[in-house]
This record gives sequence, structure tokens and C-alpha cells, in this order.
Amino acid sequence: MVSDFDGTMTRFDFFEVARRYLPSAADHDYWQDYLDGKISHFDALASIFAAIRTDYEGMDDVMARMELDPTLLDSIIRLEEAGWKIIVASAGCGWYIKRLLKNVGLSLEVHANPGVFTPENGLRLTLPTDSRYFSSDRGIDKEAIVRAALADDPNAAFAGDGRPDIEAAMHVSGNRLFARGMLADHLRKEDRPFHLFENFKQIADTLLDMN
Repeated sequence: MVSDFDGTMTRFDFFEVARRYLPSAADHDYWQDYLDGKISHFDALASIFAAIRTDYEGMDDVMARMELDPTLLDSIIRLEEAGWKIIVASAGCGWYIKRLLKNVGLSLEVHANPGVFTPENGLRLTLPTDSRYFSSDRGIDKEAIVRAALADDPNAAFAGDGRPDIEAAMHVSGNRLFARGMLADHLRKEDRPFHLFENFKQIADTLLDMN
């Protein structure tokens, strides 16, 4: 199973809570530039993250505000015990993803943009140019990850919530496709079948009921 992280394994995206709760040196709306098609998704996030001005305690606080799904650990344990492999595919940053997963005792395969945080320079993203799933626009090509997963197992599943998940979702059959947020809205407009989810327990229950 391939899963997005921000907004899928968490309630909120890191960039949303960072913009809301953390001091920033930015005097420009880089996210609006992305929505207007002026800059790439990666450049928007990199600019927002680099402008963060806080200490490690502030970063811990904003990560907590993302609200990691409380059902995630048990759900992934159940899926792995049933033979599922869980892969995280994110256009966000591995710096906070791996920390949040480690905090609940999870060690998963993660494909995300590398990053280093310092209070002086914020969270500095870099493009994963050495990744087999490299994308110049988003850093990580989720569609390529899903295609690789489907090549290994035609019954691979996908879960996501946002714009960067749309292309990947189109490759997965509706009975193994899980969506909410913008992704769910898009799938409805395209009349594509999917499972609406609120938490990972619902995803695990659905997949395990298929076995």
C-alpha cells in the first residue's frame, strides 16, 4: 500500500500549521504563487519552510498540531501482520515525517524530500535527485511509486488527500483507493469509485476484509 503522509496519516499538512502557528521571515505568499502556476510545488514548500523562524521546541509543537492519526500504529501493525507493505510517498519533507513516525514506534519506507532544520535557517528542503522517483516539480513522483507498487502487486492500494495525489490515484482500482479532501472532490467529479476515509483504521478494516 502506498500512502501520502500530510493530511492522510495526519489531520493537517505541515505547511498549513507552520504558516498558521510559526514565526516566518517570509513577506510573500509562495503558496498562492504555486496555485497561480508561477512556481513549482517544491519551490513553494521550500520557500515557506526556509522562512520558518523558531527553535526545536517550536517545531515539536507544530508537528504535534498536525495531529498524527491515533489509529495509525495499530492499523499498520494489523496490515503488516496480514502481509501488507506500507510505503509513504510524500511531496513534503522527510525531516518531520520520520520524526512523527518514530515517535509512535513506526519504521516505514519513506519517499520524501530531504531536509535539515536549524533555528537560524528554518527547514531547508533539497531535491531528491538521486531517487528513482525524482520529480523536478514536486521532488517525489508519487505516480511512479504507485506504478512500481502495481508492477510488484496488481492489488496494490493507495491513500491520499490532495492535489499531488491525483495522478497516482488514477492507476488504482476503486476498491483499493482511499481518498478525502481535494482528492476525494476530484474523484467525485471524475465519477471514479473510491473509499472515503476519516482514519487509518477504516482503511485497514476495508483492506483486511478483502482478504
